[in-house]
Amino acid sequence: MNKNELALQMVKGTGGTKNDALKVIDTFVKVVAEELKKKEGKLTLVGFGTFKTIVKKEKKGRNPRTGKEIVIPKKRVVKFVVGKKLKDSIK
Repeated sequence: MNKNELALQMVKGTGGTKNDALKVIDTFVKVVAEELKKKEGKLTLVGFGTFKTIVKKEKKGRNPRTGKEIVIPKKRVVKFVVGKKLKDSIK
């Protein structure tokens, strides 16, 4: 499912317009991104899941072409943990 298909499903469920649904989706993505930019960013939607940032440690890896060992620097990444209600609904 892509963004437009999601918007159409939202229109069916709410009776709104596709443009309104697209604005809601864009706003949701923007709010989640702004929250996760914070140092200890975390956003929880009870029953759906939790978006949070974690720091992956620096590690050693290999360049697959040359076989040369390289250092992969530490970085912050987004992690999503599925909520119980959502997990149960897809079983």
